[in-house]
Amino acid sequence: MALINKNASQILATVVSNKRVGQYHQLIINIGDLATVCKPGNFVAINVGGENSRMILRRAFAISRVSSSSTFGGTMELIVAPHGQGSKWLCAQNEGSVIDVIVPLGTAFGIPTEPVQVLLVGGGYGSAPLFGLAEVLNARGCRVDMLLGASTASKIYAPMEGKRSVNSLRIFTEDGSMGQSGRVTDPIRDLINDMNIAVIYSCGPMAMLSAIDAITRGTDVVHQCAVEESMACGIGICMTCVLPVSDTEGNITMQRSCIDGPVMDGAHVQWDKVGKTL
Repeated sequence: MALINKNASQILATVVSNKRVGQYHQLIINIGDLATVCKPGNFVAINVGGENSRMILRRAFAISRVSSSSTFGGTMELIVAPHGQGSKWLCAQNEGSVIDVIVPLGTAFGIPTEPVQVLLVGGGYGSAPLFGLAEVLNARGCRVDMLLGASTASKIYAPMEGKRSVNSLRIFTEDGSMGQSGRVTDPIRDLINDMNIAVIYSCGPMAMLSAIDAITRGTDVVHQCAVEESMACGIGICMTCVLPVSDTEGNITMQRSCIDGPVMDGAHVQWDKVGKTL
């Protein structure tokens, strides 16, 4: 198994801004020079709840993108849905708040060595890391097309930003309230055939990732997915985020999403065995 990201450090980081974007919060956090070693697919583990909190374990959040400016230096952007106690606490942090973070963690998306046709597929706010990835792929000369999906319009994150980041963007909602009615996976098979897709990058619910694997399995398309298995510690200690993954010889082992992932080869994840005892 892989070791914890060698570039990771524990630091006290300042919240630069906290803005409400639809149902989500966009947080910009100053991480200094660590921004230079963060890559699309990495995540951050944050100590939430404050000094008197009973929430002992850190919470893991995907890094949407990193940037650098003369005003704030190196920063990372997080898109957070205020669902649980930890995420609600983070979303309540004001500008100037100082939080305890470990960053960057996890494996990153692999970037093609030469320009190829790629498809980005995102579900809900899980699509946020794909925007930063699109910038990297564009710089490599790839043609980048994107599919965004959710159950309803309010759960689609920043559709206009997505449109600016890629060659083409199609949106799918299950209730038909935005874009086309249906699931985000519906057009993938035709797009693979019509556009000569070489790589699919996906972020979103596990059911969506599994559905993409069912489409790409047996084809030449590489499917890199950022799994959404719950992480309790984010640093490989607690073993709560394990997934059944096969090696090149077909041997199945339980691998940690936080250390061996979150980005994995979708063809190696044993989707039918996820959540089951081996």
